[in-house]
Amino acid sequence: MAGGALRLALLAALCLRGWGQPDATCQRVRAAFQLLQPGAKGVPESPVAGADLQVCVPKGSTCCSRKMEEKYQATARLTMEQLLQSASMELKFLIIQNAAVFQEAFEIVVRHARNYTNTMFRNHYQNMGARAHKFVGELFTDISLYILGSDINVNDMVNEFFDSLFPLVYSHLMNPGFPDPSGEMIECLRVARRDLRVFGNYPKIMMTQVSKSLQATRAFLQALNLGIEVINTTDHLKFSKDCGRALLRMWYCSHCQGLLMAKPCAGYCSVVMQGCLASVVEIDNYWREYIRSLEGLTKGMYGIYDMEHVLLSLFLLIRDSVMYVQKNGGKLSATISKFCGHSQQRQYRSAHDPEDLFIDKKVRKVAHTEHEETLSSRRRELIMKLKSHSSFYSSLPEYICSHGSAVQNDTLCWNGQEIVAR
Repeated sequence: MAGGALRLALLAALCLRGWGQPDATCQRVRAAFQLLQPGAKGVPESPVAGADLQVCVPKGSTCCSRKMEEKYQATARLTMEQLLQSASMELKFLIIQNAAVFQEAFEIVVRHARNYTNTMFRNHYQNMGARAHKFVGELFTDISLYILGSDINVNDMVNEFFDSLFPLVYSHLMNPGFPDPSGEMIECLRVARRDLRVFGNYPKIMMTQVSKSLQATRAFLQALNLGIEVINTTDHLKFSKDCGRALLRMWYCSHCQGLLMAKPCAGYCSVVMQGCLASVVEIDNYWREYIRSLEGLTKGMYGIYDMEHVLLSLFLLIRDSVMYVQKNGGKLSATISKFCGHSQQRQYRSAHDPEDLFIDKKVRKVAHTEHEETLSSRRRELIMKLKSHSSFYSSLPEYICSHGSAVQNDTLCWNGQEIVAR
């Protein structure tokens, strides 16, 4: 008697909560079904045996037909896909937004570095500053393209810059007042630049710093884009036939019994989701490793691996390389005269010329100010936010159940066949 009384009490509670009892006319089921599938037909006028059903097999009569079952299963799959996309929305937006922000920030750094270098030439070497502008622009254009994924060789771009710069230095600083060198002479000077190492070790230093810093920067951007690709794959997950049936049974088979407001039991939902998302949950370890690797990469982006630090200081390195040529101008002039067969008398300014040693304090101050607000803090902030999503894949079943109308306390819930009390 006690068990029967409890059963009646539960049924009464269901009615009061709007879950309803089997509908004698299937009218409510038809109305609810047509909300999901506007214009759809095939809903029985009254409960039927349901012998043709494959998943929502009734113990008694049912308000579902085989066609309704198929429609419900398609709706269940769509619901699952939407829940997955909802689950990943915040994480995907976080990575997409930061990928765009960092790419823009890197472009700004390149632009500032180019401006600093042009300003250095204008202030230190006014007689060749305008002509150096072209080569500076080509160098930093190549740097931008490399960051975006171009297969440009860093050593080649640095060599090309110094090859182009030396004829200017030779004609404007070592031989001021003389006519510009001929095309043949320019080619010889370009060759001499490398063979005689006229800029000392500065080109090699620049190659090392630019190469390491740009490699780290490009790897960072590629890692962010990889994260987006992983999440996009999850968003469009293909569900197995068994999963589709399980989702149908959990979310919509109750409708066939007229229990339109029934919610899945939490434990039951968890089992279904573990099955449907088994392949996704396996990604969890790889996802955690991805975040750890990204953190390691960002921690290593300092010193010569910090693109911001390297590029914003590049104008100083270039200036020092030109001063090295001036310092060794006398010896270089004699050697180049033999190398290129040029007999003009060479004049050069001493490296101690006050104009050449003048350091643009304004430029250095701007560079220092810009560097104080580095991108490293932004990278650290991103890693902290990503860490808060480190359990994203392992927690997907729980997320789907908590946002898919599962009953968390299991007082009264749907177990795939009937309403039960827990």
